[in-house]
Amino acid sequence: MLLVLTWVLAAEPIRVGSSSMTPTLRDGDQVLLDKVTYRFRKPRVGELVVVQPPGGEPLAVKRVVAVAGSDVALEDGALIVDGVEQREPALDLAGVDGVYFGPAAVPDDTVFVLGDNRGESVDSRSYGPVPLADIVGRVVVRLWPPTRL
Repeated sequence: MLLVLTWVLAAEPIRVGSSSMTPTLRDGDQVLLDKVTYRFRKPRVGELVVVQPPGGEPLAVKRVVAVAGSDVALEDGALIVDGVEQREPALDLAGVDGVYFGPAAVPDDTVFVLGDNRGESVDSRSYGPVPLADIVGRVVVRLWPPTRL
């Protein structure tokens, strides 16, 4: 019973269902989802989150790149937040094209999310900033194959 309550209320294993987070996470990886942290604080830039995209799409793992009150843009593939180019060590540079986006304001109670494999990711560039209510939780560890994030 305690295991079931923990799974439902606090943590849950999730299977990554796309290549949008490569190289950080690959299709088929298993991660542990923390469902508690965001009850006490808002997501932070750089965190991996599981979101419920609009339109009934399957849950998706994405990276928070901007929070409410920020302006976000992509200029020739480079992420620009509040006018400053961001360093993105987890980004798959081979998957970045010369795309331009924005700038767009991130409204209150939302975050802007992108996949690390930008060429294969459907993310906030397509469906806009994600409401905090649509964030299921925070990815804390990769369970399989075993490693730390």
